[in-house]
Amino acid sequence: MSTPAKRIAFHTMGCKLNFSETSTISRDFIRHGFELVDYQEKADIYVLNTCSVTDKADKEARKLIRQAKRRNPNSSLAVIGCYAQLNPKEIENIEGVDIILGAEEKFNLLKILDEVDLNGSATIIQSNIDHVHKFTPSYSSGERTRAFLKVQDGCDYSCSFCTIPFARGVSRSDTIENTISVAQQVAETGAREIVITGVNIGDFGKGTQETFFDLIQQLDDLDGIDRIRISSIEPNLLTDEIIKFCADSKKIMPHFHIPLQSGSDKILSAMRRRYKRELYEDRVKKIKNLIPNACIGVDVIVGFPGETDDDFLDTYIFLNELDISYLHVFTYSERINTDAYIFDEPVSKKNRAKRSKMLHILSDKKRRQFYDQFLDTNRKVLFENIKNGKLFGHTDNYIQIQTEGNKNLVNSIHSVRLALNKGAVVEGEL
Repeated sequence: MSTPAKRIAFHTMGCKLNFSETSTISRDFIRHGFELVDYQEKADIYVLNTCSVTDKADKEARKLIRQAKRRNPNSSLAVIGCYAQLNPKEIENIEGVDIILGAEEKFNLLKILDEVDLNGSATIIQSNIDHVHKFTPSYSSGERTRAFLKVQDGCDYSCSFCTIPFARGVSRSDTIENTISVAQQVAETGAREIVITGVNIGDFGKGTQETFFDLIQQLDDLDGIDRIRISSIEPNLLTDEIIKFCADSKKIMPHFHIPLQSGSDKILSAMRRRYKRELYEDRVKKIKNLIPNACIGVDVIVGFPGETDDDFLDTYIFLNELDISYLHVFTYSERINTDAYIFDEPVSKKNRAKRSKMLHILSDKKRRQFYDQFLDTNRKVLFENIKNGKLFGHTDNYIQIQTEGNKNLVNSIHSVRLALNKGAVVEGEL
């Protein structure tokens, strides 16, 4: 590089996919002699990998940019990720930003930093998202115990509330052969668990003869990895054969995260989701029939335009009666380049907040009920870290455990008796 800068700090916002990409980009810098430091420390270069799912995420990104420049006013600052692809001109106006890279260009950050004249004004390098077709494999390596393996990127769905197709482009993935090769690299890092991630992972292999089902069958044979988790997968792509294979697998964990978004067919239609609540209910019942101890997480959006009190009640009752384990609740946020932005009948901020609170309370109840089922039983736990003398980890079915232990047990799997449900975590005994 043309500058003597050697200290670089990364911060990742948003999804597991972003974490896998940040980690891959950071390894490129480490290989070229840079020292990786925490984003809260003084660095020569700050890199912010952004999310843009909600307006709140955009505001958080702007705050993080300003904080970095206060830590070192002489630092260079690069902004990458979804916010950078969607609204580069908005970021350009934030004082202190030097480089803004789009969806494809972010993987060339090291080369671009060496070539661009950092003269105090922001440089935007961005391809039209319609021309972004390259798949760049990635995996996270920051957590020693668990790695996020990117197997797919982009989305061909056109949900009326979602900016992801504009931020990440069309659905694309690598071959199974290449994906397995990257997974083998993950195994060599010492990680015990792989989380399969992407924008729409069930779409893996689209346009080829390969499928997501083919992929998980081959990942199941991977040496050096004890656990595999499937991250969020669309209900219409979660087939019977996938569920059956997961039920029979010793490596794929009994844990599913399935976005619902609404329990009202009227709202699902307005959202342009590709299923009705009947199909969603069928997927949950199928999982619970074959894997009774499975953990099932659900994404749901409250306050979508046109969502009446009755529509929300439909969602609440539907979720309350479903055999699920927890909710990720999102409050609808207007995104200017989506179709839903111009929909009639917006829901007031007050009602959005009220509905969100109700579902958060329901989620706490569901989680407690799920955890209670397994008290006084033994389950295998992968210990991930230690804090204040307590070991923390997750069971196969994603119950968070804390127990007495020492740091030598981190990144090892042990049988633990689940003793006391403390709400967000269960006290366990080795």
